[in-house]
Amino acid sequence: MKALITNAALTLLDDELSNEAAIGVIDESYGLIPDGYLYIEDGMITAVGSMSSMPEHLSGDAGITQLDAAGKLLTPGFIDCHTHVVYGGHRAVEFELRLKGASYAEVAKAGGGIVSTVSATRSQSVEDLVAGALPRVDALIAEGACLIEVKSGYGLDIETELRMLRAARAIAAQRPVRVVTSFLGAHAMPPGEDLSPEDYIHKICIPALKEAHAEGLVDAVDGFCESIAFTADQIAPLFDVAAELGLPVKLHAEQLTRCGGTLLAARYKALSVDHVEYANEEDAVALALAGSAAVLLPGAFYTLRETQKPPVDLFRKHGVPMALATDANPGSSPLTSLLLAMNMGCTLFHMTPCEVLAGVTRNAARALGIRNMGILRPGYRADLALWNVTHPAELSYRIGFNPLNLRIFGGQMS
Repeated sequence: MKALITNAALTLLDDELSNEAAIGVIDESYGLIPDGYLYIEDGMITAVGSMSSMPEHLSGDAGITQLDAAGKLLTPGFIDCHTHVVYGGHRAVEFELRLKGASYAEVAKAGGGIVSTVSATRSQSVEDLVAGALPRVDALIAEGACLIEVKSGYGLDIETELRMLRAARAIAAQRPVRVVTSFLGAHAMPPGEDLSPEDYIHKICIPALKEAHAEGLVDAVDGFCESIAFTADQIAPLFDVAAELGLPVKLHAEQLTRCGGTLLAARYKALSVDHVEYANEEDAVALALAGSAAVLLPGAFYTLRETQKPPVDLFRKHGVPMALATDANPGSSPLTSLLLAMNMGCTLFHMTPCEVLAGVTRNAARALGIRNMGILRPGYRADLALWNVTHPAELSYRIGFNPLNLRIFGGQMS
């Protein structure tokens, strides 16, 4: 298929066009070409530039599908780089408890939180899990998402962790979206098991990872380093096995307390460290040196009514790429809107509209180790979003408004 989009406000978000020295920084111009064209061939971006530079033969080729954007905004397709969309049940009662004053940590210690989702997830088949996840995935696709990351972590036993990852893989067969998976067996201690955290990691988590890897179900390995989950020392053996298997790592860390997870992740050259509300300057320097992204998750910050904000200024200072995601999950962030996450990133974390847009495109791709998405550049996948707006800041300043006009996935328009 060949397609030509003309008269578009192109938002390149291409750091190679930026004058900034830091990898994680893009100037506030968005790489905007107010009146541009983009040519697609065989699912890839083949050419991009201003209308004045467009080769004449493109507009006259009858074999090329022509789309006049009439000034609409064209961006890279969105990427949700941190989700837990595969799970069973819900946690609405937990929501009520928190409204009455219970903290997230208190709910978790009382048997709620992650553990409360485990029994519902364990009871579901792969087909059940896929059916439950698809409405959440559809909500993301409807806002221009072309790639989502999906984690396991609500099984906490070998069989259910594998089922979750199989369900995640099955999503891409049923919807036009790319899916990458993260093994999150080190999410919480399983209920009803007389095991130490160290025993759980070695006897259940690592064997589950090896089986999942052998089945081709794992793209990265994740963990939850927190006072209510696992310490850095407890997670390290899991990361050692990930390295042996050739799998990259990422980590939930510094969400509720500073537990040293960021420094651990940096030592393993993690793709990303996520949440990071309690990260400090030492952590920011470590992330910058490791080339790791910081994934900010305002949905969880909002839902849990937290007050400690991630150190955005320190990440800017040290050139740490900042990605943004929904953290879609049944408990701490029942959010399936990247547009709302972008608004929250601006209003709650004081990010700029340019930073949040880069956070769900270019930097989100970086946080997943994806090298052919997230910017408008020849040689990249034609995963795009055309919006009924004319300026990029409109995507983050509106609340509860979806201006998507057209999503293009692998060159196919939908």
